[in-house]
Amino acid sequence: MKTYSANPETIERTWWVLDAAGRPMGRLAADAARLLRGKHKPTFTPNVDTGDFVIVVNAAKVLLTGHKDDERLYRHSGWPGGLKSVTRAEELEARPENAVRRVVRGMLPHNKLGDSMINKLKVYAGPDHPHAAQQPVVWTGPERKAGE
Repeated sequence: MKTYSANPETIERTWWVLDAAGRPMGRLAADAARLLRGKHKPTFTPNVDTGDFVIVVNAAKVLLTGHKDDERLYRHSGWPGGLKSVTRAEELEARPENAVRRVVRGMLPHNKLGDSMINKLKVYAGPDHPHAAQQPVVWTGPERKAGE
């Protein structure tokens, strides 16, 4: 028996909708990364982008549990004195799309493969999205067996 290895010509992509309202950010990002990576498919191949498109709606209503809302995020412009910081709560309030995208990006591979996967993520702060023509399916979560 030969080992199956997916190639870009044989991949079938589905569009999924994830509702972020009332869900913890990390759990939402884990589901999104799993779908983007293609780990929910039996044809998953680690070195090929076999994942699906993911639409995240209501990103502004995502939850930060524990003390994560006080945690600071840092970035540097590269210039002297260019260190900037903002809390997770401030980032979520100002740019909820970027906040969710950053967390999902951290759960994907940090290489060219991850760059192609993150391009299939569409994040919207409100409940509406312009992808109705793609006939997206609402993601209800992985099917679990009894005892898991």
